[in-house]
Amino acid sequence: MATTAGDEHTVQLMLKRWQDPDSGLDQAWREEYMVYLSFPDPNKPNKVSVVNPSGSVLHTAREKEKPYTSDQEDPEVVQPYAAYSPAGEPKGKLVYANQGKPSDYHHLNQTMDLRGTIAITRYGGAGRGAKAINAAPYGIIGVLVYTDPLDINDGLMSDVNETYPHSWYLPPSGVERGSFGSQFGDKLTPYLAAKGDTYRIPEESIPGLPPIPIQPIGFKDAYTLICELGGDAAPQDWQGGFNCTYNFGAPGFKPTSVFNDSDVKLDIFNHGKIVNSSNVMGVIRGSVEPDRYVIYGNHRDSWVHGAIDPSSGTSVMLEITRVLGGMVKRGKWRPRRSIIFGSWGAEEFGLIGSTEYAEEYLTKLSERTAAYINVDIAVFANATLRASGMPSVQNVIFKASKQVSAPGLDSTSVYENWIRYFNRTSPTHGLIPSVGYLTGAGSDYAAFVHYLGIASMDISYTYDRSKTNARIYPAYHTAYDTFHYASKFIDPGFVGHQAVARTAGNVLIRLADSLVLPLNCSDYAESLEEYLNTAVSLYQEQLQAKNISMEPLKRAVSSFGKAAEHLDQVIHSSDLANETPLKVRKINDQLMLVDRAFLNPLAFPDKYGYRHVIWAASSAGKPTFPGLADAFAKAESSGLSGDWDKVHYHLSVLSQAIDAAASILADVI
Repeated sequence: MATTAGDEHTVQLMLKRWQDPDSGLDQAWREEYMVYLSFPDPNKPNKVSVVNPSGSVLHTAREKEKPYTSDQEDPEVVQPYAAYSPAGEPKGKLVYANQGKPSDYHHLNQTMDLRGTIAITRYGGAGRGAKAINAAPYGIIGVLVYTDPLDINDGLMSDVNETYPHSWYLPPSGVERGSFGSQFGDKLTPYLAAKGDTYRIPEESIPGLPPIPIQPIGFKDAYTLICELGGDAAPQDWQGGFNCTYNFGAPGFKPTSVFNDSDVKLDIFNHGKIVNSSNVMGVIRGSVEPDRYVIYGNHRDSWVHGAIDPSSGTSVMLEITRVLGGMVKRGKWRPRRSIIFGSWGAEEFGLIGSTEYAEEYLTKLSERTAAYINVDIAVFANATLRASGMPSVQNVIFKASKQVSAPGLDSTSVYENWIRYFNRTSPTHGLIPSVGYLTGAGSDYAAFVHYLGIASMDISYTYDRSKTNARIYPAYHTAYDTFHYASKFIDPGFVGHQAVARTAGNVLIRLADSLVLPLNCSDYAESLEEYLNTAVSLYQEQLQAKNISMEPLKRAVSSFGKAAEHLDQVIHSSDLANETPLKVRKINDQLMLVDRAFLNPLAFPDKYGYRHVIWAASSAGKPTFPGLADAFAKAESSGLSGDWDKVHYHLSVLSQAIDAAASILADVI
């Protein structure tokens, strides 16, 4: 866990590997930040109990996960808790609030008075902290959260023969820990690197934290509580995997229940603390353009053992640095551009190490970084590759994956295997693997995409979604994410790890060593056209009625497409190997800087760290431009003329950003 003695041992391991005289990097060092983290009190464990009117405790939720191997009995295993939940001892009648989305609480509030109640919610649908943030306006005073077996275990529940240690499924006492803050980066130093003497905002001014106590529990305890609830049956889409009807609560338990008239009590003793967290950085200096960087990152910290999250990714990064470092040390190879490796600290508390690095070196990284590769969880399972990124990186991932053999399949490439599981039809390329977009802040790519506007990607191996409905690998953030679990159930033989290392390593070498950066802006143009088509079909009619024109946006997307096509022609028609280095540098700078044109620091004043107008997070749930989608949803809901003005504003922001990107791709001047 971040900033513990175990974390320091791992820092030393990274430094030792990267400073190895035979297979290390040119240089490796640590960078330290003083960051605000949240911990439970080891002397006063958090408790969840059912208490009757006379004060007797009728049920207490399990404080630690059930041990199946010695791994769960390690004294360093942190008890399940919600990082950044406030301390408190709320007590009230229980209600079931599905996933804790705004619509869930609104629905529940139609049927009962929620003031003074405790809500139990299941993971999924809304961010962790949002489950408490959304609850507070209704007068709810505490929240429980659990992982429903329907969402993670394909409905299986018994550890006698169904869940771990018999399979990869989550055991009944397993609890997903996590950060319950809403923003990425250090909480006390927004837009500043968290150095010792940096200005810090007061703790009570931190935005986006749960305003009421919240605590995660295992599904065995959730079953005990939910199946005893009274009141009406919840809607069908609120029902989960338990063999009982999920009722709303009356509030409280059924009259026939042993818990009748009892309250649920939370005793939460979490506390915030400023502690020293380290990034470990390493570099291979470029031979021709040392001032152009390709950055490869993975976080180092876990919640418990973290064999999969993050150590699958850390082991892949260490293998790539061993191979490349060995070639450099033997004088066999040196990349054209510099490669920076980042072993980020405190990711689990809100992507802190990578964000502080981005904030500290904002200008340098913005001016010099060609691309960022993120491999966090390298292997969710070993069925197929999965990749997300800016559309411009799609082609380099395809090329790399065609050169790597798919594990366990004769004469099949990673690419050929991938296209069977995830595919789409491109107007330009026909049937290709589908590459997702990095629209949220799920891992350390967030600051590089949203704050710096650097072409980024996230690469992993994952499972066959036709065989399981698990929303993530089931031991995620629990004490069961161990070497035993990883080697037996996730990736026997570590063949998925090898495939990811070979694919990500191939991408890295291409980005660092190609004469012309392998970034394709025509693929970007295709994505912008898809976003535009969606926006036109969803919004144009109503916008015309409000005298708001979409023509500037259509013209901007068209000019971007033409500029991308023109740059493609320049690249393909030039003999760049025999051109002056400055002509190559000019083209590479155009490719590198195109995403910077999509940054607008004023576009999302309510969203910390989000400046990229194409990929910012959106709550509207539409596959189109995020600011426009959110503004339209708000205006449509409120009908206020000021909200329709915001839609017009976002159209202008978008049109001008896309025009600016097109002008970067056009011939100079």
